[in-house]
Amino acid sequence: MAEMIFSRLCGILCLFVLLSAPLLAAQADDCPITTDASPRPAHKEGLSYINRYPMAPPHSGFFQWVITHWWSELSPPVTYPPQTVTPDLKKLHTPAHTPQLTWVGHSTVLLQMDGLNLLFDPIFSEYASPFPPLGPKRYQPPGVALKDLPHIDVVMISHNHYDHMDLPSLRALAHQKGGPPWFLVPLGDRHWFLENIGEHSLRTRVRELNWDQHATLMGNSGPVECHFDAVQHWSTRTLFDKDRTLWGSWAILSPDFRFWFSGDLGYSNDTTDIGRKYGHFDLAAIAIGSYQPHWYMKPYHISPVESVKVLEEVHAQQAIGIHWGTFPLSDEGPDQAPQDLDIALMSAHIPFSRFFVLRPGQTYFWSASTTHPPLNPPAP
Repeated sequence: MAEMIFSRLCGILCLFVLLSAPLLAAQADDCPITTDASPRPAHKEGLSYINRYPMAPPHSGFFQWVITHWWSELSPPVTYPPQTVTPDLKKLHTPAHTPQLTWVGHSTVLLQMDGLNLLFDPIFSEYASPFPPLGPKRYQPPGVALKDLPHIDVVMISHNHYDHMDLPSLRALAHQKGGPPWFLVPLGDRHWFLENIGEHSLRTRVRELNWDQHATLMGNSGPVECHFDAVQHWSTRTLFDKDRTLWGSWAILSPDFRFWFSGDLGYSNDTTDIGRKYGHFDLAAIAIGSYQPHWYMKPYHISPVESVKVLEEVHAQQAIGIHWGTFPLSDEGPDQAPQDLDIALMSAHIPFSRFFVLRPGQTYFWSASTTHPPLNPPAP
């Protein structure tokens, strides 16, 4: 028991770093990227970036919640994390001409479209923590192992939290067979990449983007634009660098397919702006987890009810739920978010076939004619 309590106390320190800062198919060389200027750059207050819309101040009960969260984990309730499925490696390495999306776990998704392999917020590590083996430990292994990935052309990062910008995973990708991918990162993160992953090999392969800036690369059928857009969140890697780097979401636009990756976000008018800017998306990956207790998480993570609102506001025809069931970052159980998503969809009179979840390792094959994607899998 003493060892467990000591471990939990160390885990509090990791959780503090993660959550408490608000209180304080073409080969890479054949895939050149060009970037544009931002028409509406992010603004700063002093050294820190600020959200476009005012965010509620941090709740004063943070430490009370941390202690409660830690104590409850000493006798955790019976929950059922999603179980991995065996990935279809043949289809991952020889994808069809139509887009396909694989959920690796948490917010890590592999989008394969127009001959390109695009990987978002890769974390393959066992712990989402600056001090492993302390801190949040994943419930299940990644749905696709790093060694089983196809050659990744572009890695896109939404923000620098440890569960989204994972150093061991990024180092492994930088040394993948066939050469490193391009890394598209929020403004301010390039220096971290060069310092921690290898300045010489990545000097020309890491591109920083401001809000409303985009990078363009070439797919098989034409240009693919990767737009970085504002959502409400924050950034930190230590207790002393709050909001020194930017955060955001990614919109991927090609001649025949439009995709939106939410990253982490609290509910704000940013998603209405995104919907107005782009008109519609064929498919989106929208966060649905890490929302309890809502009185504390609300400014930083959307609940399933808010996720359904975001679905409508960005005008996504279909969406896959991400950021759930992988790491114990909040009070809801690992299987709770899909259940609450179903309730929210029923309340909004939206069919389950429009907003659903996958199991780690499962691939969704998009088609313009598809009207009935997989329903939310039942709890085991």
